[in-house]
Amino acid sequence: MRRLPQVSDPRSSRPAAAVLAAVVALVVLAADQLTKLWALAALEPGERRPLLGDLLGLQLAYNPGAALSIATGMTWLLTLVAIAVVVVVVRTARRTTSRVWAVTFGLLLGGAVGNLVDRIFRDPGPFQGHVVDFIAYGTWFIGNVADIAIVVAALMVIGLVVWGVRLDGTRDTKTEEARADG
Repeated sequence: MRRLPQVSDPRSSRPAAAVLAAVVALVVLAADQLTKLWALAALEPGERRPLLGDLLGLQLAYNPGAALSIATGMTWLLTLVAIAVVVVVVRTARRTTSRVWAVTFGLLLGGAVGNLVDRIFRDPGPFQGHVVDFIAYGTWFIGNVADIAIVVAALMVIGLVVWGVRLDGTRDTKTEEARADG
């Protein structure tokens, strides 16, 4: 039987992976909150500063909803969902021994907490706060550093699942064999 390559060092421990996830989450949270503070000080709402022509710019906006301003009137519910996501990610991240999964969970956790901080502490009030967005992607949407971390984490989750990478860093043999056959 052919031994499949591992994505993570099998000698990695849960505490080491949990620490890595926490460090990544803290870096994302700090970057998110610091860039939001900068945006609040340097940008005016609605005023766009082009970075790459019309493709990318800076534009301060306050988002009471989820991604793409979905569920705008349900900020309190989005806050509760974000809290639940944070709890699930923390619990799952504590079980992994894989460095790549730890980084993935750290990105997801940092992004979720970054936007959750806004929902809890920003105007118009606790658990109803609007998320500060400032990175304008064409005319499609405006986001922030937390959103970038969440999207990158989601892409990593998809890739890890497609590649059959388990939380311990080993590969699922059925997934690997199906990929090799197909």
